[in-house]
Amino acid sequence: MSSFASISPDKLNRLIGTPDRPVLIDVRTADDFSADPRLVPGSIRRCAEDAPQWSQDFTGRAVIVICQRGAKLSHGAAAWLRVAGAPAESLEGGFEAWKAAGLPLVPVDKLPQQHDPAGRTVWVTRARPKIDRIACPWLIRRFVDPQAVFLYVAPSEVTAVAERFKAMPFDIETTFWSHRGELCTFDVMVEEFGLTTPALQRLATIVRAADTARLDLSPEAPGLLAASLGLSRIHDDDLTQLEAGLGLYDAFYRWCRDATSETHNWPTNKVKP
Repeated sequence: MSSFASISPDKLNRLIGTPDRPVLIDVRTADDFSADPRLVPGSIRRCAEDAPQWSQDFTGRAVIVICQRGAKLSHGAAAWLRVAGAPAESLEGGFEAWKAAGLPLVPVDKLPQQHDPAGRTVWVTRARPKIDRIACPWLIRRFVDPQAVFLYVAPSEVTAVAERFKAMPFDIETTFWSHRGELCTFDVMVEEFGLTTPALQRLATIVRAADTARLDLSPEAPGLLAASLGLSRIHDDDLTQLEAGLGLYDAFYRWCRDATSETHNWPTNKVKP
């Protein structure tokens, strides 16, 4: 049973991917991190011994701290965070317990190595998004970098903007993060980021079907396509559309994870004449 200041891997896994997830801070030592350079989805790296300084950045925010085994480093850093006014817990059993449970881990070498001055990853793609260019930012925000920035630009300028502004291009031909064969960019990101959970694989099928006009692949795809095209008509600004689309994918993800067996029908308990 978890103590008041710790959270089990299973419970944390239920929070990851949701809009109200806590901040995840990985404080493993450099040696432990080098031995397995992967992260619990959405984690940021910090040095445990520097917690008295960086803890102030998280005042008022719920935080989960992750060290190698859920012992002194995470407990100490979490205590400093609580001193700074952040409700903080440590991951029970740490990184080793998470890995032993077979839960998703994101390879660091797949993450953009360049960040903006605020420490955020920056991504760039074509303007006027419909499916993939909303689905991929949702995946990144929920499972890779919650603070990620997305630039929508003219299709002809994506590559040049990526080079000039040190951004990662996606959903554009000849780039790493793009369609591969029958897979759409969302499929590729789910696989490359090590996020092949049943729920995300189910969602990836829906996204692929809607994005590649193969609606027969998933009975839910026409609904996603209709909602996505509707959002693109409602919003002239791409970033406003993105914010609206995040809620759409939150709902599809929770259905994929928790509600696929649930049905609904009009009540039939009417009084018979």
